[in-house]
Amino acid sequence: MRIKDKLILRHVGNDYIIIEPERDTVDMTKVFSLNESAVWLWEELNGIDFTEEYMAELLMKKYDVSKERALEDVYKLITIFKDQGLICK
Repeated sequence: MRIKDKLILRHVGNDYIIIEPERDTVDMTKVFSLNESAVWLWEELNGIDFTEEYMAELLMKKYDVSKERALEDVYKLITIFKDQGLICK
């Protein structure tokens, strides 16, 4: 899978939001707030093909968590990204 092209992550105040610059207007009903680990993963994965396993490996290295915990967090994040149309296969 892959993060959709041309999505931009912006830091606004204490939050991070994802925008689609191709649209004529900004749809404020679709603002995605990410925590620090999700932002870090987004930046690591942007522009490359990846798997859930690869994401879990990144989390395990960065945060020293178990594989089970990393995969649990990855599945939750991937579900959100898919539901919001932020990633493609």
